[in-house]
Amino acid sequence: MALTFYYGSGSPYAWKVHLALEHKALPYERKVLSFAAGDTRKPEFVALNPRHRVPTIVDGDFVLYESNAIVEYLEDAYPGRGAPLFPADVRERAVVRRLIGEIDNYTDKALEPVLEQAFWTKPENRDAAKLAAGRQAVIDEMALLTRQLRGPCLAGALSAADFALYPLIAFLFRAQAKKLPDLDAAAMITPELAAWKAHIEALPYFESTIPPHWRDA
Repeated sequence: MALTFYYGSGSPYAWKVHLALEHKALPYERKVLSFAAGDTRKPEFVALNPRHRVPTIVDGDFVLYESNAIVEYLEDAYPGRGAPLFPADVRERAVVRRLIGEIDNYTDKALEPVLEQAFWTKPENRDAAKLAAGRQAVIDEMALLTRQLRGPCLAGALSAADFALYPLIAFLFRAQAKKLPDLDAAAMITPELAAWKAHIEALPYFESTIPPHWRDA
């Protein structure tokens, strides 16, 4: 039986799981929820996820939400499918978990001021000083992450850590394309991370994970 994957177009946490599903070569059914239509607050979805957030998966009679829990579940429940999301070595596995924690707790927070100014602040209300400070915070965070790169990927081999980071980087470029043409997102990431980004985007399944509404605009 295929899993059911509930997600919202453009959610970085859902995108993380989407990449993991494809990497594991798992059969799944997509259920795209509309934030604007209030789909995540409808009774049928709240029955699955009382926090009315995406992503959420249903695997037979098992329901799970929270992106990191889902990614680890996919790895543990389907160890023989696709490629691994976590290394077998216990210390290397711990490094990947640590990287995911850093991305969730530090990288995400570093990007927040820039994305806030881009997507949730009216152009006439944007604060140039806040944007400049936020931009520098992202540059500093990207430099720190670059120092942790091991080869083409964060932990050496492609892992769940790469799928945690990619959607956040993608949002920087989306912010420039849609809201802040002078952001110069390419200059905010290092050449090493630019190569890493290209590596992720060259994955054979990458195109199928691009948020639907990004394709149309």
